[in-house]
Amino acid sequence: MQEKLIKGYDRFRNGYYQRNRARLEQLAQKQAPEIAMVSCCDSRVDPGILFDVDPGEIFVIRNVANLVPPYETRGDYHGTSAALEFAVTCLKVKQIVVLGHANCGGIRALMENNDTIKPDSFIDSWMQIAAPAKKEVLARTDLDDDEQKIDACEKTAVSYSLRNLMTHPWVRQRVQDGKLNLVGCYYDLHSGELVSVDEINADNAADKTASV
Repeated sequence: MQEKLIKGYDRFRNGYYQRNRARLEQLAQKQAPEIAMVSCCDSRVDPGILFDVDPGEIFVIRNVANLVPPYETRGDYHGTSAALEFAVTCLKVKQIVVLGHANCGGIRALMENNDTIKPDSFIDSWMQIAAPAKKEVLARTDLDDDEQKIDACEKTAVSYSLRNLMTHPWVRQRVQDGKLNLVGCYYDLHSGELVSVDEINADNAADKTASV
């Protein structure tokens, strides 16, 4: 392990841990976050820092390009789906946030790919989840260059992930019952701005379900 990490742990153990020991020992027995967040693996986007929250407040699910796969039982994308199932059915979170961000390498790879999927590439296969977002963006006539198209796809993919969430029966039921709402947002690495992308709740669940 790198010395930097060891020194960082020492600071945590002797500082933050000691100051918050009672709370951390309580969390060791049980977690009860009200929010689940699907975030990118990108090292520049840390939900804990971005939202200034303590351990135990957000159940974070990280993957390439913060994508939510549609419901399927073959197990192709079981990691993210399993984490979501746990968050919804066991932790009973009240909100799921899909957090997109600027300069996403996964979305750039999708947009720059000529739609071929290399048989030995996990990324090519995984990014096909966002293929409908790419198709929608490429059909637009208001985008002047490739960078604008990539930016648009980063945001559009968040909306498609929210729709994919609604294909999971245990998500859809809780949304329709008013026990869960889904929110999409986008973080601009350059300006530090956070903007809303889309939202699904009990009031508009039927429309969003129909559009999946």
